[in-house]
Amino acid sequence: MQIAHILRKYDPSEWGGTESVVLQLTADFSAHGVDSIVYAPRIPPDPDTADPFEAAGCAVRRFRACVPVWGISAEQRRQRVAVGGNLISLQLMALLWSERGIDVIHSHAQGRLGAIGRVVARAKGIPFVVSIHGGAYDLPAAVHDSNDGGWDWGKAVGFMLGARRLLDQADAIITFNSLEAALMREHHPGRRVLIEPHGISTAIFARDCRSAAIEAFPRLEGRSVLLIVGRIDPNKNQNWLIAETAELIRRHPKVLLVFVGACTNRAYGDALTARVESEGVQNSVLEAGSLPFGDSRLIGLFQLARAVLLPSIAETFGIVILEAWAAGTPVIASRTAGAVGLVEESVNGLLFDLDRPAGFHLAVDSILAHPDLAARWGAAGRAKVVSDFDTSTRASRMKRLYEELIEEKNALRHSS
Repeated sequence: MQIAHILRKYDPSEWGGTESVVLQLTADFSAHGVDSIVYAPRIPPDPDTADPFEAAGCAVRRFRACVPVWGISAEQRRQRVAVGGNLISLQLMALLWSERGIDVIHSHAQGRLGAIGRVVARAKGIPFVVSIHGGAYDLPAAVHDSNDGGWDWGKAVGFMLGARRLLDQADAIITFNSLEAALMREHHPGRRVLIEPHGISTAIFARDCRSAAIEAFPRLEGRSVLLIVGRIDPNKNQNWLIAETAELIRRHPKVLLVFVGACTNRAYGDALTARVESEGVQNSVLEAGSLPFGDSRLIGLFQLARAVLLPSIAETFGIVILEAWAAGTPVIASRTAGAVGLVEESVNGLLFDLDRPAGFHLAVDSILAHPDLAARWGAAGRAKVVSDFDTSTRASRMKRLYEELIEEKNALRHSS
């Protein structure tokens, strides 16, 4: 079986949660006799950065894509590419059509790139599956309606591709939490909607990498590390944490907030750095930048952290939660659909409301003042990952879904 996976973005130097999920899935597929080909927008070559998909034995096809918007700045265009904006690519259609032996097209992108995959799948008579990584209906209005201006001439192309009908024409829709699934069934009755939580390999967190993190970032020594992993972007809401840093320092003088992630919104990143300086909290903030997937420094940071913080405005799942637990670290997360579906209060972490900072500080107090309790919560999180999010089981379930869809397509052709 051969599966074509479509990604809306893929830059190894700007790694994200979607890439982690797809990489783990394709790696586990190989043990089940499933070959994967990843299609992603072309990026400038970087000889100093390894390609994790290629290193895992997965073929990667790069295609030319563009941001079909007039009247925006070069920085706005770069930002849209960095977060996988609604791109267009005629080359993707040609590549998918010419690829021999594809059994299923699985798009991890909605919009126009997903629609291109659907058009080719229909023409080839093969199943089309779409995964809703960033959310479709389970999104706050501020995230769903964000727009930086410009005239989007790609709407006409999207109309011809049937981008707005993408989900109504998918053979299966994969969601990652029950709320998104319920909303999807409400908006697209009759579609096959499945809840398939992300999986993670705990093996990479088994080796002790704390010394690698300390060697790379000496400021970690003797500090109470609170780790924040995610792209620097308004939705990830790092600014909210900076606003609370002075109070964190007052309560816990040794606290060190460590931010890891690529900056996909330069204006937001610059404002974040400026606020750190203006509030005088530089000694309690470390901006570690982007670290590659599986990097020993990143694993060491997860292991060193007293807690992993997720102040996001919206998260449909939150793969970082699983990564924290795999390292035996508890989480403190805002009440997004993803976090609520994973975190058990006072069992493997704590939840807080963004409009009630006092609750956040009480959660940090609980973990930093009671290390034994935090260790129990971290151990409970690791046990949950091992028992409920085994990646090999996930790959097996996905393969069965593909097989069912292929059988249905074949039966339909024969009956016709």
